[in-house]
Amino acid sequence: MGEINGIDGLSDQEIHALVQQGAKFVYFEYAISILIMSFKRSSDVFFIRPGESAFVKGLPYNLITMLFGWWGFPWGPIYSFMALASNLTGGKDVTSDIVAG
Repeated sequence: MGEINGIDGLSDQEIHALVQQGAKFVYFEYAISILIMSFKRSSDVFFIRPGESAFVKGLPYNLITMLFGWWGFPWGPIYSFMALASNLTGGKDVTSDIVAG
């Protein structure tokens, strides 16, 4: 995973306080297929503040998957379904890993 988006200007104390209020760290998945090759990849980590929509942050990755993920057989549809299912439920929550690390 690369950088964390959305924490610019926040201190560690502010981040921990926001996490206590319901903020979370998530990443989104996307699938890309090229003829017979299919790939499932992950975005950078996003800090989702309380009341902020993870769905909106995941939209670009859902669009990439819907446009480019399906075409490789057999893994394209499988990876696409997995990525969309994960993203539409708010992404992969890695809050505990980041807060502990």
